[in-house]
Formats: sequence, structure tokens, C-alpha cells
Amino acid sequence: MPRTRLAILPLALALCAAPAAAHAQAMPADTSVGARYREDAARLIRAATTDTTAWSRLATLTDTFGHRLSGSRSLEQAIDWILAEMRRDGLDAVRGEPVMVPHWVRGAESAVLLTPREAPLAMIGLGSSVGTPPEGVTADVLVVNDFDELRRRAGEARGKIVLIDEPFTTYRQTVRYRGGAATAAARVGAVAALIRSVSSYSIRNPHTGNMRYDTTGGVPRIPTAALSVEDAMMLHRMQDRGERVRLRLTMGAQTLPDAPSRNVVAEIRGRERPDEVVIVSGHIDSWDVGQGAMDDAGGAVAAWEAVRLMKALGLHPRRTVRVVMWTNEENGVRGGSGYRDAHRAELGKHVLAIESDNGVFKPSGFRYDGPARLMEAARRVGVLLEPVGAGEVNPGETETDTGPIGELGVPTMGLEVDGTKYFWFHHSAGDTMDKLDPREMAQCVAAMAVMAYVIADLPDDLTHPVAAAPAR
Repeated sequence: MPRTRLAILPLALALCAAPAAAHAQAMPADTSVGARYREDAARLIRAATTDTTAWSRLATLTDTFGHRLSGSRSLEQAIDWILAEMRRDGLDAVRGEPVMVPHWVRGAESAVLLTPREAPLAMIGLGSSVGTPPEGVTADVLVVNDFDELRRRAGEARGKIVLIDEPFTTYRQTVRYRGGAATAAARVGAVAALIRSVSSYSIRNPHTGNMRYDTTGGVPRIPTAALSVEDAMMLHRMQDRGERVRLRLTMGAQTLPDAPSRNVVAEIRGRERPDEVVIVSGHIDSWDVGQGAMDDAGGAVAAWEAVRLMKALGLHPRRTVRVVMWTNEENGVRGGSGYRDAHRAELGKHVLAIESDNGVFKPSGFRYDGPARLMEAARRVGVLLEPVGAGEVNPGETETDTGPIGELGVPTMGLEVDGTKYFWFHHSAGDTMDKLDPREMAQCVAAMAVMAYVIADLPDDLTHPVAAAPAR
């Protein structure tokens, strides 16, 4: 059960030294990093795991401002508050870096089953969808299992609402239906598209997320939404029994002109190589349901707290450590691409960009994408994180916001956490503060603080070539 109290049990000091020392004896190559940084790492871990600031600030942020969709007043108010708090923390170069972001508004929405019986359905519109006429769209429903079945039954789809009832397997596999259902259904003449909610567990809580249109060849944009897992399965059973399934879908969704927003940026300026940068980050925007606590206010605040603790402990690394709270990850990645464009001349001296965007659950380590020599250095740092069980560093895909600079050659990392419950609540009304355990969040802070600090302080030359930014 998630904890609701702010009490965090401290980790014994002995754990901060003994496991790292034992590992260092087994791996001689780790000795220099382990010996040089063991004490600083222990201080960061101890401070993170005995301090409630991260969890308390996250609760204040989410309870005060709620969800924070791009273009919303709540997002910009949250950013104002964070900037003021960062200045009170005494961080360097606190600023909001301007970015224009999409402004999609959900509006009133509903889905009502009309035949074989009348009943409200649990639904949620998908981000970037067009709306329906004010009276809604009323049509019979064709339920299919997947894109292949839709193609086989294309002749039955014209004039109908298509529902794709694909069970959750993995996010990568299943999310393609969220992205592509509208275009696939429109190509065969459907008037609207529905998907089974992309969620690994459900209590009739449908999950939103962004979709996309491909209008090549004049394919129309049709409204699209997610039904709860339970309701999608029910409609499928009705169809399988030979019953006529008919519903009315009403969506007030609209896309307004782009709106101004900001990436939140603050630093601890490097003592010797201030022009070289290690980023630690998360995204501050969220979908317009729940509180966006798990996705991704928790990751953004954990990154902020990692840098605050360095400042509070008087740790000043050779390189600059920069916290970035990206705007507009959810429906545009304008924060990531805006940062790339604003800092393109400096990217060759961006040593590493770390992001947390999978919930601040129990951490196990990091996924890494970049040159092998930096991964080996990061693995040596990982030994220092064994006290919180977050020492693994493995190659793998990292996170969305760091993608634009990663594509140009900046090494990137994603914090790896226990994902057991993430897709229970992801992009749903269930993404609220109570789902997060303060002890686990503190361990995430410790993991990012130690990794960012040690990499930023290593005496090695860690700069790298970057590609030219793509033409705009």
C-alpha cells in the first residue's frame, strides 16, 4: 500500500560504505571512483533518505495546482511557483526558457450505449483528437481485435464507430492503437474510432494519451477516444452474441493556437569546467486528469531535489549540474526540441542528460544510450548506489524529452524503476499523490543525485562530438 505519512526511515551509515568497498575489491577498475566519491555519495544518500522535502514539495505542487496540460493556466502557475522556490533554494541561473506549445482543450465529453440497452460508458478523449458535432456522433459499432482484423472487415466499417479491443501486452506494442486507430478507422470509412484503454489494470478508469492523424490521400480526421477495459470487453461480448451495438459519442475537443510556456532551468555552476553540463530532469506538464503526480511531477521534483541537496551539502562539482523541468512532453515534446534549438551551440559540452519519467517508484539503476566509455564510468558510479539498490547501468532506450539532444549525440540516461503498477494509473484520473511512497521517491532522489554529481565531478575528458541540428 502507498504510504501517506512523511516519515522516512534513515539508512544505516554502514550500508553506504561496506557494499561499495566489497564490490571495489572484486572489480579493481572501480577502486579510484569508489574511493574518491564514497563519502560524498554516502552524504547524498543519507540526506536524500532522511529528508522529506521532495515528497512534501511534490504534494504541495500537485495538491495546489492539479494537472498541468500544455497551454493551461495551471501549468504556468505551477512553473511560476517552482521558479520562486528554486530562487529561495539559492540555486544558480534560475530561469524559465520560453517555448511555444500545443494548446488542446478536452471540453465536455461522453459515450452512451443506446442498443442493446441504454447505459453510460466510461470513456476519455485522446489528446489531439477533433471533436464531434454538438449533437454527437450516433452510429452502430464494429468491434475488432486489431488492425489486421480491421483490414479484413473493412467492408463492414463504413458509417460505423470502430472499436479496437486490443488487450494490453506491453506499452510499446499496445500504444500503437492509441496513436493510429483514428487514421486506420477513417481509411475504411468509419465515422469515429474507439480503443480499449491502454492500461495493464483497470477499475473502469480509462486512460488518455496523444494520438496522431495521417491525412495522406485525403483521409479525414475523425473523433477518437478510449473506453475503459471493462466497457470495451462488454461491447465485444455483445457483438459476439450477435447483438446490435449502437452508441452516441459526444466530444467537445478542440485545438487552439499554440500558447507560450517555459522549460524550468536552474543550476549549480561548475567550479572548474562551468561550460560542461550534466542535466538531471523530468517533465512538468501532465495530462488533464488526476494530478500528474506519477507522470511526471515526481520525476521533475526528484531531479530538482537532487540538485538542491548538492547545494545544501556544499558539493560543487567540476562541471555544471543543470536541473531541467521540460514542458510539453505529453503532446508535442516542444520542451525537448526547444531546449535543443536554444542550446545547440553548447551541446558538444553536454556530458550527460538524465531523466526520470516512469514514476518515482523503487529504483534499480539506469538505462543508458551513448558512447561505451561513459557507460563504463557510469557503471563505476553505480557501485556507489548499491546501498539503495540502484546500481545497475545497462544499455537501452532512454526518455522522450532528452531524445532531441540525444539524436545529436548527447549521451542520455533514464532512471529505471519498478514498473509493476505504472500502467495501472498512467494518463488516468488515478495518477494522484497517494500512489507514491515517500521512501521510494527518496531513493530515486539519491540515485539521480549521486549519478549526476559524480559524473559532473570526474576529472576525465567526457566531451563528445555532436551532429548538426536538423534543419527547421
